[in-house]
Amino acid sequence: MLENFIVTPGEKPLDKLKPDCGFASIFKSVGVIGDSLASGEFESRDDGGNTCYHDMYEYSWPSVLARITGSRYQNYSRGGMTAREYVQSWADANGFWQPQQCYIIALGNNDSFVFNHPLGSPADISVGSPRSNADTFFGNMGRIIEKYRQLSPRSVIFLVSPQLRGEPCDAVIRSISCGLGELCKMYGGMYLIDMTTYGPVYDQKMRAYFALGFHPNAMGYHAYALMIGNYIDYIIRSNPALFAEVPFIGTDLKYNK
Repeated sequence: MLENFIVTPGEKPLDKLKPDCGFASIFKSVGVIGDSLASGEFESRDDGGNTCYHDMYEYSWPSVLARITGSRYQNYSRGGMTAREYVQSWADANGFWQPQQCYIIALGNNDSFVFNHPLGSPADISVGSPRSNADTFFGNMGRIIEKYRQLSPRSVIFLVSPQLRGEPCDAVIRSISCGLGELCKMYGGMYLIDMTTYGPVYDQKMRAYFALGFHPNAMGYHAYALMIGNYIDYIIRSNPALFAEVPFIGTDLKYNK
């Protein structure tokens, strides 16, 4: 039935959690730019009780999505990553400026809550002149977006906002989410995966089931993959005509001029 493949009236992004993530599999090559959540970071304790951190990419949500969808995911993430470090050194040092059909950018937690980089606003972005952007979270996000758009002009880009925590920092998280939504309006072919509004609150209750310390456990990363994949499916089902030419990304082929 057609209703199984389109958004139904009143449906919210995460109302339907399909085990295969639906239309998220239409992208055959995806690049993920993110921090510890995207790199599959796990916490352990050494003999002295100190916390140790380990990026275990095979357990990360991009790896889970690769296994679920059959798409190729390139993980450009690392624990502790910020938009500033990514655009100023990390991507260059590791050869991560690569053309893909789709990019998922999930940054902001470390920028604001670990390194206290200035958040700024979308007004810090000079579209088409990224060197003029201010050295803020939003300014550096603009640099990342424009660099990947140069490499893959017709690529689809999803921006992921952080989850609420049920803590005072939620006010900053909401500000980040609002700003990311504005970025999506500034560039074509960009969509917000609004985990701030529609994702579960990552509070102590949720962490009791799905975390190992502060970071997710294996079930937590799998659950997050299902949410990201199904949110992408929801966006595609909401705008099918906008994704009809995904197979032509990276080619000179067109259907509509």
